Amino acid sequence: MTAGQVAGLIAAIAFLILVLFIGTFLMKMVRTLSEVNKSVKTMTEDLDVISKHAEDILANANSLLDDVNHKVATIDPVFKAAADLGTSVSELNSATHDLTGKVKSTAKKTATTSLFAKLGESIFNAYRGRKNKD
Repeated sequence: MTAGQVAGLIAAIAFLILVLFIGTFLMKMVRTLSEVNKSVKTMTEDLDVISKHAEDILANANSLLDDVNHKVATIDPVFKAAADLGTSVSELNSATHDLTGKVKSTAKKTATTSLFAKLGESIFNAYRGRKNKD
């Protein structure tokens, strides 16, 4: 065997080892890709189920929202009436306060007038008593 033949044999063995290494690598790659394909298929099926459930939830949420909006529209007049009642009570309270002030003022004037009337009556009685003595 010559040096060229030994070199050719070494190159052939190296090429065989390289082919075996690449073959093993490719087999592992095929298994990995097979697992990835299974995972993608499973995720796709799961996403389809999740998507269907999400659509059902959204439909129920829309239905509930419509129901709540309808009920709020029904209740709005009650709140408006309560607000109007509050305004009316406030106005009544203000009117009562004003009336109380006027009654107090009138009572003071009446008391003053009554005092002057008693004073005038006393003076008149004193004058009449004096006139009767003369």
